[in-house]
Amino acid sequence: MNEFLSEEIPFNDIPHDKFLAIQICKGYRPKISKDVPKLLADLIIKCWDAEIENRPTTKELYQMLTKWNDEIKNVEDSEIYSQVKECDEIRRKNFGSKSNKDKSINIQTHPQAVYTSRLLNFKDLPKPVNSSDLSSFQVNLDAEHAIQSTLANSLSAQLSELELKEFWQK
Repeated sequence: MNEFLSEEIPFNDIPHDKFLAIQICKGYRPKISKDVPKLLADLIIKCWDAEIENRPTTKELYQMLTKWNDEIKNVEDSEIYSQVKECDEIRRKNFGSKSNKDKSINIQTHPQAVYTSRLLNFKDLPKPVNSSDLSSFQVNLDAEHAIQSTLANSLSAQLSELELKEFWQK
């Protein structure tokens, strides 16, 4: 849902390797841009929960999205309607007359970012947890690229020395 709404490929600028797997287990998630309505951003975060039983079921997702879709069409004073209008204004302010196609043309994917099914048999990954900083999920569109680049460069620096030793020994 986040990829569809943001039109950005997750983790496109960093290698898809054990470092990334460890970071994801530790709560690292793709950014959710400011032009995604808060109700949808909250739902995305719920779907990313490290505990499977905390994630919404397909039926719950269907019911929620159907309800919001009906509200957006029929009730202009609904929460989802006002959030979508606010996000549309953010998009207009940030992108102006540029189309979303212009936005996606400039994306360069890291050579070790692989988006095909494959077996990743990493042993001894940490137990998955949620991010301790949920405010980091939403960032300003203007700062997003700089933040992602900084994160990519410091990704290995965030791993403990012990984790790095374990990684290179395997």
